[in-house]
Amino acid sequence: MAKLNKKVTTGLKVLISTVLIYFIFTKINVSEIKEILLKSNPIYLIFATIFFILSKFIGAIRLNLYFHQLNIMLTHKSNFKLYLLGMFYNLFLPGGIGGDAYKGYILKKTFDVKTKRMVSVLVLDRLGGLLLLFIYACTLIAFIELELLNGYRWLFIAAIPLSVLVFWLLNKKFFSYVLPIFWKSTALSALVQLAQLVSIWFILLALNIDTNQISYLIIFLISSIVAVVPLTLGGIGSREVTFYYGAEFLGLDQNISVGVSVLFFLITALVSLVGVLYHFKKIKLKLANTSVNTSA
Repeated sequence: MAKLNKKVTTGLKVLISTVLIYFIFTKINVSEIKEILLKSNPIYLIFATIFFILSKFIGAIRLNLYFHQLNIMLTHKSNFKLYLLGMFYNLFLPGGIGGDAYKGYILKKTFDVKTKRMVSVLVLDRLGGLLLLFIYACTLIAFIELELLNGYRWLFIAAIPLSVLVFWLLNKKFFSYVLPIFWKSTALSALVQLAQLVSIWFILLALNIDTNQISYLIIFLISSIVAVVPLTLGGIGSREVTFYYGAEFLGLDQNISVGVSVLFFLITALVSLVGVLYHFKKIKLKLANTSVNTSA
């Protein structure tokens, strides 16, 4: 029954992603987007890729902080290999075991750790990322020139400390064993999302977009939040739809907006593909003074 439910869930995700992509392709000028992508500056795209990789490296460090709180003292190198494999599973093998589920499974199998705590730190790692996406989005929205926001900007500013307080209280009440790393993990989350914002900024430069950059960054932040909702395959479709309607709402070129989304997806796919190396060979999970072989 569990396998059947997983197949049904995967099938629904495939269907939703397909429908959303088809919908977007009926709304945009595919030829124009192709031309936009072909004219993009490769130097800026290289920098965009570098900062995306940097964001994932910092994200792996953040996750390893949580593992250390569970007394799983992985080295950053072995943890990053596991992180890359998880990215590959999330994007390219949606019908199989997901990236987070795999990391939780292999660590639970290899080390003496409670399932509940393992699941908790994986969820908290995601929530920490969402928190900073929300904070950056509120910050940029509060200062964007948009008449609709006049008189309401203070709400977005007030939401920033409030969201941090709520997340801290959540950690204190239900996950006290990771509270000692709250501020450090939050700082790392800030660096993760900042690196991704810089990555998007370089994509904008690659497409020769020198106006309304803040608007595109806001759309990206919102699309990243939407992409976390597990309704599509790795956010495929939902991110593009968000870029399309975000551009419409803010009066931007929708073809260019979707082009930004496509380039970011291609960079994500390229980096995630590296994880296939650890799908076909064993990952040696190195600890402080020991190492453990595990099949991947």
